[in-house]
Amino acid sequence: MERAHLDFDRYFEVVMETDEAQAAEMTVAPGRSVGGPENYHAESDQWLFVVSGTGVVTVDSETQRVEAGDLVRIEPGERHGIENDGDEPLETVNFYTPPR
Repeated sequence: MERAHLDFDRYFEVVMETDEAQAAEMTVAPGRSVGGPENYHAESDQWLFVVSGTGVVTVDSETQRVEAGDLVRIEPGERHGIENDGDEPLETVNFYTPPR
């Protein structure tokens, strides 16, 4: 067994990794955005789980609002970004399969 405690005290940190998958915590400050039209993973799915906060996820020009409890899967090659349009930090856990 392997265990990690997530603090969400920095923008992005890989917290666990195997040959098949990678887990990372990400915190997007209010008013900030990350990724964008040039951001994609050629061979990895990204599963983004919203732990707290709200925001907007854009995947290949399709925009969806997200909030705590939402899970988004971004397929390999899809260009994507996330924006925190709320007043609190947007905290997410991201899984990449295979690791990016």
